[in-house]
Amino acid sequence: MSFEVIPAVDMKNGKCVQLVQGIPGSELVSIDNPVSVALEWVAQGARILHLIDLDGAIEGIRSNASIIGIIVQKCKPLGVSIQVGGGIRSFEDVSALLKIGVDRVILSTAAMENPELIRKLAESFGREYINVALDAKNGKISIKGWTEESQFTPVEMGTKFEELGAGSILFTNIDTEGLMQGVNPEPTLRLVESVRIPVIASGGVTTLKDILALKNTGAAGVVVGSALYTNKFTLAEAINIIRNES
Repeated sequence: MSFEVIPAVDMKNGKCVQLVQGIPGSELVSIDNPVSVALEWVAQGARILHLIDLDGAIEGIRSNASIIGIIVQKCKPLGVSIQVGGGIRSFEDVSALLKIGVDRVILSTAAMENPELIRKLAESFGREYINVALDAKNGKISIKGWTEESQFTPVEMGTKFEELGAGSILFTNIDTEGLMQGVNPEPTLRLVESVRIPVIASGGVTTLKDILALKNTGAAGVVVGSALYTNKFTLAEAINIIRNES
């Protein structure tokens, strides 16, 4: 895939929000209508949307599933790809999302707790539909909405999930996520160099230079949230700077 700038639509309690390091109550942004937000990103040129059910990620209950369904229904006919994560814990969850037209399903906690699920999903649906989220803090993978830390590194788990059949990886550097202080490209670079499947980067993007820094790691794309919502730059500016670099 060519490098893509992917706007995030994170949902909590039916609203579009941006949290600082995933901490409930730390909302930088809260917008009542996530569907209108998604459509606005598409109007501005987004070719992929990143939808996260934060209630699902934190509480394990995918209470924003109906909103995600509406976004898929409205945006898919416009030629937009949809990737969805947050609280996806089972084979049945993945199957249901793919049936409504989701292009890539993101698993995190479920993948870490039951790695063989990734093999089963890849064999059943095709690896291109299966993304594993590796969210790292202090160099170790965090799970359950970033509330628990594992003993494994992103490189260790990235190579393992590639072998199991994951088609792509979403790597979030929690150390920089939501702080609006810029990116540290080194962890992304190490992961990109350790696997052959696409790595989508996330966490800390504040300037257009941050986007270029992550592109230069060899990542396949970057998820951008707070910087767009707080008007650090526009989606059109981000897309254009990538085009001009290509």
